[in-house]
Amino acid sequence: MNADAFLRMEGINKKYGGTVALKDVSLSAELGEVHVLVGENGAGKSTLMNILSGAVQPDAGSISLGQTKVIMRSPHQANALGIRAVHQEFSLVPQLTIAENILMGKLPTRGRHRLVIDWPRAWETARGLLAELGFAGLNARTRVFRLSISQQQVVEIAKALAEKPSVLILDEPSAVLSKDELSLLFALIRRLKSEKTLILYISHRLEEVFEIADRITVLRDGEVVGTVRRDSIDQNELIRMMVGRSFEEIYPKRRTRIGDEVLSVHALSREGEFSGIEFSLHRGEVLGMFGLVGSGRTAVARSIFGAEPPTSGSIRLDGKPLRPRTPREAVRVGISLVTEDRKRDGLVMTGTICDNVSLASFPRMSRGIFLNRRLQELLVAGKVKELALRPQKIGAYVRTLSGGNQQKVILAKWLLCTTKVLLLDEPTRGVDIGAKVEIYHLINALVEAGVGVLLISSEMLEVLGMSDRILVMREGRLVGDVGREKASEEVLLQLAAGVGAAEGKA
Repeated sequence: MNADAFLRMEGINKKYGGTVALKDVSLSAELGEVHVLVGENGAGKSTLMNILSGAVQPDAGSISLGQTKVIMRSPHQANALGIRAVHQEFSLVPQLTIAENILMGKLPTRGRHRLVIDWPRAWETARGLLAELGFAGLNARTRVFRLSISQQQVVEIAKALAEKPSVLILDEPSAVLSKDELSLLFALIRRLKSEKTLILYISHRLEEVFEIADRITVLRDGEVVGTVRRDSIDQNELIRMMVGRSFEEIYPKRRTRIGDEVLSVHALSREGEFSGIEFSLHRGEVLGMFGLVGSGRTAVARSIFGAEPPTSGSIRLDGKPLRPRTPREAVRVGISLVTEDRKRDGLVMTGTICDNVSLASFPRMSRGIFLNRRLQELLVAGKVKELALRPQKIGAYVRTLSGGNQQKVILAKWLLCTTKVLLLDEPTRGVDIGAKVEIYHLINALVEAGVGVLLISSEMLEVLGMSDRILVMREGRLVGDVGREKASEEVLLQLAAGVGAAEGKA
């Protein structure tokens, strides 16, 4: 602990009932520093930052800014002290415009009594701030509900920076950003650092940790394992600090004999999304699919699943023609989809674990029109135990679970069905390394049981580490089918970006 640091959090403790969230945690950071917090889900990172931002009150401990001890009783008080936070859960008002959200509570006024909002000035102020941050392409008059998730994240960041904070907390900001948007965010972080802003950054993505961090604090089970300088540690050592596993152990080896073709796609097209897609998937195979944001990967998976039916082309399952018009039809024949956005498309956040795991299997649990509650609870409890889902209480609400456990709920839902083909769209997004390893072991168990898996991911190491073959998409077209032995980061990037590599098989 640096006694002269600008920010000092000392002896922070927090319990929720009998669960210890933070135990005697101390952290110090300097103005003009990018200080990254890493650790598995549940390690205490977000809780610690929620305490600093005034959203959560600690049971014990102290916070100092400069040489002054402060008590954060509310986010409003933290804001007044120059601390702003961008949380994973957005705080935007969907029906209001970008400008109204950014300038909420600070909209400029005009007139004798300053009772009329000066809209031209408001639009111009918001436009200027977006341009200053590097996101000039957003129209300040657009209503937030019309924005993509990544654009909403940009607005959240702009809102946090509207009053030039001295401390900026970013909790997993990159989880929904495209590669270009992430580059802009990193450029912004470097500029803020040069202006002596303290950036506290929470991330699961180790590649970005090593790109932007000055120092890294590792938390595990609510305690600080250590704080290290970025240039004094490598990824393998950092992973060991976080989860006690080496980098080589993240992607488990698989002993699977690839079987017969289970799914084939011929000249599949959807107007405005993708065209001429052809590939085959075999039993016991993990077929990776890589591409930059907007390449059409998700649209292909949704078409196979019947969520957005193709406009032309054909699909065959077990050699028989298949044209699912709805997800229900796809599920009935053995096709399952883990969606890219689990909260929007994969889960009923207000429901319990039991409700969510059961969603695709009610016919199996029913007698006529009546649900057999006892059978439902028995089947769900079995999957919850099999996947080591925490907590194991099937009555727990999904919204209270960590990202990794929410993802396990979705996987449990499909494991209760008879699945021949499992489509995984960003299956480990927003999930910590420990949960990732568990999901990878589960994927291996599925393919060893004869399931064919299509793994769509923007994480190149994940695609390389888990796939038997890798398809590469660019601008709605399939531009590469690369064997595992010839796949590399360079080859995939060249194909995805259309630079320096021939298209086709490798």
